[in-house]
Amino acid sequence: MIARVTTVAFQGMEARRVEVQCSIQPGMPGFSLVGLPDKAVSEARERVRAAMSEMGLALPSKKIVVNLAPADLPKVGSHFDLPIALAVLAAMDVLPREEVAAFWAMGELSLDGALLPVVGALPAALAAAEDDCGLVCPEASGAEAAWVDGAAVIAPRSLLECVNHFTGRSVLAPAQAGEVLPPAAGRDLSEVRGQEKARRALEIAAAGRHHLLMVGPPGAGKSMLASRLPGILPPMDASEALETSMIHSLAGLLDAGGISRERPYRPPHHTSSMAAVVGGGKGAKPGEISLAHNGVLFLDELPEFPRAVLETLRQPIESGEVIVARANAHVRYPCRFMLIAAANPCRCGHLGDAARACARAPNCGEDYLGRISGPLLDRFDLRIEVPPVRIAEIADSAPGEASAEVAARVADARARQSARFAGDDGVRVNADAQGDLLLARSAIGDDAKALLAQVAERFGLSARAYHRVLRVARTIADLAGADEIGRPHVAEAAAYRLTAEDRKPAAVAEPRRA
Repeated sequence: MIARVTTVAFQGMEARRVEVQCSIQPGMPGFSLVGLPDKAVSEARERVRAAMSEMGLALPSKKIVVNLAPADLPKVGSHFDLPIALAVLAAMDVLPREEVAAFWAMGELSLDGALLPVVGALPAALAAAEDDCGLVCPEASGAEAAWVDGAAVIAPRSLLECVNHFTGRSVLAPAQAGEVLPPAAGRDLSEVRGQEKARRALEIAAAGRHHLLMVGPPGAGKSMLASRLPGILPPMDASEALETSMIHSLAGLLDAGGISRERPYRPPHHTSSMAAVVGGGKGAKPGEISLAHNGVLFLDELPEFPRAVLETLRQPIESGEVIVARANAHVRYPCRFMLIAAANPCRCGHLGDAARACARAPNCGEDYLGRISGPLLDRFDLRIEVPPVRIAEIADSAPGEASAEVAARVADARARQSARFAGDDGVRVNADAQGDLLLARSAIGDDAKALLAQVAERFGLSARAYHRVLRVARTIADLAGADEIGRPHVAEAAAYRLTAEDRKPAAVAEPRRA
C-alpha cells in the first residue's frame, strides 16, 4: 500500500503542490527516488537513512521507491528531506498514514535527525491553509509559518519529535507567530543641511510613490538624502507586509520569523549582475527589484550599472511585476517599488565647476549621462539637480525639519489617495493611476489644464511624461490638502520634471546620445 505525504515545489512565489508517494515492495534492496529531483533532493536518501539510524530504525531490506508527483515538475531544494522521511516511515507503518496525510511537510534533515530551517515556510503555509491542511516544518521556521491564519503549524526540532507527535507519545503545541519587528533606528532628515529643493522632491516622491532621479557632484548629499527616505514613508498595511514577507521568505531574509511593517530599502551596488537585480539564477530566485516590493530601490551611480540591467527595468517599472523566463523556469514576481537614483553629472563629477572640471567638459557630461536611455529617463517622475552645499551653510544653518514632521504630511497625503482610489484594484497611490482614472477621480482647474497643455507642447513631452506631470501635480495638491489641481501645482510638477537641457524648446533641443 502506498503512503502519501504532501509538500511543495516553489515556482516564484507560487507554492506548487507535490505529493510524495512511497512504496515498499519485495525485491532487490534499494532506495530509488524519482520525479525529476535535482542533486540536493537526490541526496535526501542518505540523509533520511542516517537520521532514521540515529532513531534506532533501519530501512527494510526491500525495494523502496519514492515518487515526487507530478513527475514533470522540477524539484529543487533540501526541504524535501522531511516529507520523504515521513512517507517512508508511514509506508513502514511506523506512523499512522491518515494523521500524516492531514499535514503538508517541509524541512531539511541533518545526519543526527535534527531539522534545519528552510526558505519558503510562509508561502508553503499559505498553500497548506488553502488546502485545509496543517504544516510540519522545522522549529526555526515555525514562527514564520504561524503568521498564516487557518493553518495548524507543528514545528518539531528533530525527526524523533515529529514521530512522537504523530504517534501520540509527546504531542507538540502549535507554533506561535513571530513578533512584529520594531522599525530599525533610521537616519533623520534634520541632519541634512540645505538642499531645500531636494528635500521637497523627496517628500513629493514619498507621498505619491514617484520615481526620483538626482544629479549632482560628489558630496552634494544625494546618497544621504536617499538613505533618509524610509524615515518619512508610512508603514506597510497588513496585506503589503504579507506580500513583502512572502518574497523575503523565499530569499531567506526573515529574521527569526518576525515580520516588519517597515518598508524595505534595497541599495544594490552598481556591479550587481542581471540575476541579482532583476531575478534569476538557480531556481529563478527573486532579485533586488522584488525584494524592494512596496519599498524603495536605490540605484547609486546609475550610469555605472550595465546597460542591459537598466533597460530590463523599464517594463517592471510600468507593470509592477517581473517575469523571469529561463529554459527550465518561467516565474512571476511582484515588484512595485519606488525607484530613487543618483548620478554624477559626468565621470569626474565636477562638470559645473570650471576650476575642477576635466579637459573633456562639457562633452564628458553628455557621454556619461547618455548611458541612461531616453525611455528609462522618461520613467522618472521627478528629475532634479542637486548642487553642492556651501561650507558656511553647513556650519551656520539650523537643523532642518525632522523626519517625523515630514512623515505626518506624507501620511495625510497617502490617506487622501487611499480614499480617492478605494475600490480600484491595484491602485493605491497616485503613481499607480492611469491618466483617465486620475482625471476621473480628481478635478483640475482650467488654468492648470491650460498650463499643462502649454508645457507639453513647448517642451515636446511624450504622452507618458504628460501623465507623469499630472500625477505629480495631484500629489503636490494632496500635500497641500487641495481637492482640485491648481496652476501652482502643475507649475511645480513641471519644474521638477524638466532638467536644464529639457527646458530648451523642442524645436532646438539637441538630441540625446544613446
